[in-house]
Amino acid sequence: MQSLLLGTRNPGKVEEIKGILAGSGWSISSLQAFPDVDTPAETGSTYADNAILKARFYALATGMCALADDSGLEVEALYGAPGVYSARYAGENASDADRRALLLCELAKTSGTNRRARFIAAVAISDAKGTVLNVSEGICEGTIIDSPRGHGGFGYDPLFVPDGFNETFAELPEDVKNRISHRARALMNTRDFLSSCKSCA
Repeated sequence: MQSLLLGTRNPGKVEEIKGILAGSGWSISSLQAFPDVDTPAETGSTYADNAILKARFYALATGMCALADDSGLEVEALYGAPGVYSARYAGENASDADRRALLLCELAKTSGTNRRARFIAAVAISDAKGTVLNVSEGICEGTIIDSPRGHGGFGYDPLFVPDGFNETFAELPEDVKNRISHRARALMNTRDFLSSCKSCA
């Protein structure tokens, strides 16, 4: 079985990605097995740029085929912010709760009632030599609520209600989220690629 490294140490994200890629025929590990590997600066101007630079970095650092993703929340009333800066929105060492609080504070300053938002994700795979093999993207439209709800997920999940549902990403069952989320949609295309990929050496 071929091996694939997930370029993240976020346990919630690891479980989410493993669940979606299950059955792809690949043995999956994460950066938790490589404590000495650094994290590259996310200097890209798009989600795809950041996913690619991380996938290549982790592949070259470990000698493994690597998958990395980048995602962000784009809020219409904030002109697309926090966007590619979603993970660093409240500063480098801020918590998820800090980022959610800042987002709600910034939304409170807007004059309208527009709460429309969308999550966007890009997933890239690099072979062990740093060659990008595949890039997939996914989008999930929804709205931002006034206060966090739910204990599942991570990041902005407790604030985001996807279209067609009344629950936030943090309230929805994992199997539902893993079917409709932006990352799930990008990863489903990635899974199709992995299932048909003969070698990632």
